[in-house]
Amino acid sequence: MLKGMEVKKIVIDDNIINSRDVQSVIQPVWWSVSIYDGEERYESDLAPFTLPQRYVFAIQWYQAEVNNGGHCQFYDNPTGIVWEDAMNGFIAIGAKKNADIIKDSAARMGGKPSKDQVKRQEQMDKFEQDFDELDTRFYESEEEMTELLFAYIEANSKDFIFTGEVIMPVEF
Repeated sequence: MLKGMEVKKIVIDDNIINSRDVQSVIQPVWWSVSIYDGEERYESDLAPFTLPQRYVFAIQWYQAEVNNGGHCQFYDNPTGIVWEDAMNGFIAIGAKKNADIIKDSAARMGGKPSKDQVKRQEQMDKFEQDFDELDTRFYESEEEMTELLFAYIEANSKDFIFTGEVIMPVEF
């Protein structure tokens, strides 16, 4: 186990789900799924989790990256591996504007951004896209999307229930 990490028992119950703290709700997925080690590892790590957990996990990564540095940062970093899950997640929660933004960003990268970070970076270089307009559309839709995300979690609460052990940083 890595230094500074420990095995912790995590319980995601109705109280956590009703807290409307999305990051707490997906904590088991957040600490269990690697976005850094390629598509095979990503898929393998996600296997024990439900589709709603997968979608919310991807949406959280997408939001974090686009809010921090726009679509360029999202696709350039390992997080770009979640693009399709985030798009499907937005469709599932009813956030059509956000799903359209990801579809538009994917189209600007040839239609299907690679799940491999190096190949995705090569796509970005090849297509030399400017995502500023998509970044602005995303920022303008965020408040509505957040409410849709909360409603989705509440409507699918049974899919977020979790009791188990997770390797995570000591300070959490």
